[in-house]
Amino acid sequence: MLLYDDVVSEYRDFATYAAGDSPCFEEWALGVSTDEEMLAWLGTLPPLKRQANLVFAAARWHGAPAPAPYAALRRVLLEQEPEVRASVMSRATQTNEVGRLASLTPVLGLLDGPLALIEVGASAGLCLHPDRYDYAWPPVGGLRGSGGPVLTAAATGPLPVPARHPEVAWRGGVDLNPLDVADADAMRWLENLVWPEQDERRERLRAAVEVARLDPPDLRRGDLFDHLPALLDRAATHGTPVVFHSAVIAYLEEPDRRRFHELMTGLVAGGRCRWISNEGRHVLPSVTGDADVPPGRFVTALDGTPVAHSHGHGHAIHWL
Repeated sequence: MLLYDDVVSEYRDFATYAAGDSPCFEEWALGVSTDEEMLAWLGTLPPLKRQANLVFAAARWHGAPAPAPYAALRRVLLEQEPEVRASVMSRATQTNEVGRLASLTPVLGLLDGPLALIEVGASAGLCLHPDRYDYAWPPVGGLRGSGGPVLTAAATGPLPVPARHPEVAWRGGVDLNPLDVADADAMRWLENLVWPEQDERRERLRAAVEVARLDPPDLRRGDLFDHLPALLDRAATHGTPVVFHSAVIAYLEEPDRRRFHELMTGLVAGGRCRWISNEGRHVLPSVTGDADVPPGRFVTALDGTPVAHSHGHGHAIHWL
């Protein structure tokens, strides 16, 4: 998804991203992209606050039915503008899609354990429990034995199906606004961020919250650049430090994206950690390179080298 671009391009890009996954959000995004009144309103918001995911979630929080035609969204945005604006400004898109572990776990399987996981942009830390899920990668294979929920991603290419679950010795992370799995309001907001037609994702989220409540990770509040060094020191006492992130670095402005890439390449080169990134095709150009990445797919990389193209919510993975 594009961020920090012009509003029309952002919403058209989001419509492409949502195509096939949410007909409602695809229609809403295309509707906004041609609605001068809505575009003008979005132009009054800070760049990071005008993103479709956040605006649509805020409208639904205040009663916009979904799935529903674009007119339903427009009516709530106009009639409840102050309330929607307040929610947009006070909340964030912290979608904690545990389904992405179906893309990340094959990469974790390439690393020597035990692992000490550090998630950048951890939200509620739901993706810090790859060892508590089973996996299916049809038609390639699967991984069973955790006793937890099954995560599924259609697989193509020579996917290295892990022989065993990751051995996780420690799990922690950092977020500007870490969410507490015991906070009912925060968990309702996470559910509200799940796209309208995706009841299966909603059920998976509820199951993931229960998994995390049994073993809450160590989450720090603040800027990743401030907290990552201390987290690495802590992680290194438990096992191989692995810094990972998924659909997070897009929320940094361009200079900080470059700064983050330089930081991580330096840490990897210095032997401080391994690095798994899972971001949109335009987010880390030094990682993506000149690769032809299909629309709506993320680039999944290990230590800065792409290994797969993955569905943004973990529904599919193509190993390179």
